Amino acid sequence: MKYKNLFTPIQIGSVTIKNRFALAPMGPLGLADADGGFNQRGIDYYTERAKGGTGLIITGVTFSDCKVETTSMPNCPNSTYNAVHFVRTSKEMTERVHAYGSKIFLMMSAGFGRVTIPTNLGEFPPVAPSEIPHRWLDKMCRPLTKEEIRSIVKSFGDGAHNAKRGGFDGIEVHAVHEGYLLDQFAITMFNQRTDEYGGSLENRLRFAKEVVEEIKSRCGDDFPVSLRFSLKSMIKDWRDGALPGEDFDEKGRDIEEGLKAAKLLVQYGYDALDTDVGTYDAWWWNHPPMYQEKGLYRKYCKMVKEVVDVPVLCAGRMDNPVMASESVKLGECDIINLGRPLLADPDYVNKLRSGRGEEIRPCISCQEGCMGRIQEYSMINCAVNPRAARERYTAYEPITAPKKVMIIGGGVAGCEAARVLAIRGHKPEVFEKGNRLGGNLIPGGAPDFKEDDIALAGWYETQMKKLNVPVYMNTEVTKEEVLSGGYDTVIVATGSKPKIFSLGEDEHVYTAVDVLLKKKDCGGTTAVIGGGLVGCELALWLAEQGKKVTLIEALDKLLAVNGPLCHANKDMLERLVPYKGVDVLTGACVTGYEDGTLTASVGEEQKKIPCDSVILAVGYKEEDSLYKELEFDVPEIYLLGDAKKVSNIMYAIWDAFEVANHI
Repeated sequence: MKYKNLFTPIQIGSVTIKNRFALAPMGPLGLADADGGFNQRGIDYYTERAKGGTGLIITGVTFSDCKVETTSMPNCPNSTYNAVHFVRTSKEMTERVHAYGSKIFLMMSAGFGRVTIPTNLGEFPPVAPSEIPHRWLDKMCRPLTKEEIRSIVKSFGDGAHNAKRGGFDGIEVHAVHEGYLLDQFAITMFNQRTDEYGGSLENRLRFAKEVVEEIKSRCGDDFPVSLRFSLKSMIKDWRDGALPGEDFDEKGRDIEEGLKAAKLLVQYGYDALDTDVGTYDAWWWNHPPMYQEKGLYRKYCKMVKEVVDVPVLCAGRMDNPVMASESVKLGECDIINLGRPLLADPDYVNKLRSGRGEEIRPCISCQEGCMGRIQEYSMINCAVNPRAARERYTAYEPITAPKKVMIIGGGVAGCEAARVLAIRGHKPEVFEKGNRLGGNLIPGGAPDFKEDDIALAGWYETQMKKLNVPVYMNTEVTKEEVLSGGYDTVIVATGSKPKIFSLGEDEHVYTAVDVLLKKKDCGGTTAVIGGGLVGCELALWLAEQGKKVTLIEALDKLLAVNGPLCHANKDMLERLVPYKGVDVLTGACVTGYEDGTLTASVGEEQKKIPCDSVILAVGYKEEDSLYKELEFDVPEIYLLGDAKKVSNIMYAIWDAFEVANHI
């Protein structure tokens, strides 16, 4: 059996996990009801990942405190808000999870403290160990009193007791991790207290120690408690994080203190360490975009594993099974934590176990459907999997009679529509004018850090073959061919075209797509016009090839018009561009390109930029001309993807799923 070591059992305390895969905890926004229990979406969501073969389900963060950080409801589940209701909804969920041989831990938090996201947690004065600046708000936090600390500790015991009654197999404490409240107490930068909760490392960990002792006293020593743990903080300064490879002075927890903390925390009674690095001041570490390498926590997990005798869990873009298997084999970790990959495909584990790895839908680390939507709309979803966290409500609709459906365009919208139609029993046919499925995934996936975009295009190719969907490549259809084809329904998903304009000597002015696809060589020195997502990623990619790049944006800052981008992705990309040596010119208007020199005006000043080429990354325009020819002649016709409105991968896939599931 391939990857056999990933399918051997492992113990966390007294609990046996059937394989080495866990669902990493992710914010359960939208999965709770107004009484603090799990709603039907939440029950279905966690059960679906157990059904898919995951050995250990770790819920997203839940609360037990109802006094200090009061939250607007429904938000996240709360194990003490309405204890009877929490136990009842938990029991329904845990019974279903256990039916598949999976175990389930409840993640419990002491609170957010200085990193509260205001849109999610209602109005209250932010709290912290000491009077320190809030991460997001322009205000100071007030110190927690000792009475409040004791109240939170007691609530952990009450909540864990309710969780055990509700069928949970253990608790994961959230955490000495990512700069949340327990972590703020553990880090000197945030904790300036002079009482027994401040000063020495042992004092700073006292809060976390009392939490595990309280849980064990209420639930028994054989009830496992794992801990989400960040070995190193990656903080350069307040609200300023380090980039990969950057030389900096750690202002938070360094590795030396992190390893001491790990040993102490296990000594205090924690049965496993769910390990990563980072804080919200450097949050592209804890929520890694595609600009972070795969398996970015492996070396840190290995350091922890070498000093403790409890299981170590490792997340962080661990979706490559070869890497995951190697990591367990090399003793870097014991359990592979999959977060976003299990949003993208809840059947990841079963597909891997049965030798169907090519059928696993890849996560593209865009964070638009998960972290981005949590921030903006207080709900968790997935860009590439429209059914994530709404499984019951997006069940495939039955059909009464199959329809013959023509799909014009083989980008993500066209492919997703074909996939859903075929699953439901319709007869879709895809017509693509190019020689490859995937549309803008292909140029968009050209940079090394966008490899999963290419993998998603490959997954759609696999799906078309698996579902026996006829695909006609290098075929540009006409209105006459559509009308004479005998189709019941037509879907137009013809995508978009890059916007272009003349700068004078246009023989060396290229589109971003042409450069990404290597149809054009931009030379050693180039200027990229447009500081949106495409322009920034293109500039970064070219700079990593050793090109001298100037990035020019008309607005006052980069990435001002692309949204909603997850802030972790946006913040990291904004910092990476200048860090990699790209010259950035904002508030600039280009006026011409002549004799190898681009002219741009910045206010009253004229800038002369010598460059071998100019690359236009100024957006895309809908290609809807065929739809306009057909819209009054085809009884049932739909316009999808960029052809309808230039947007992102998520909305192309989601709209296609919605329409195709109701034809």
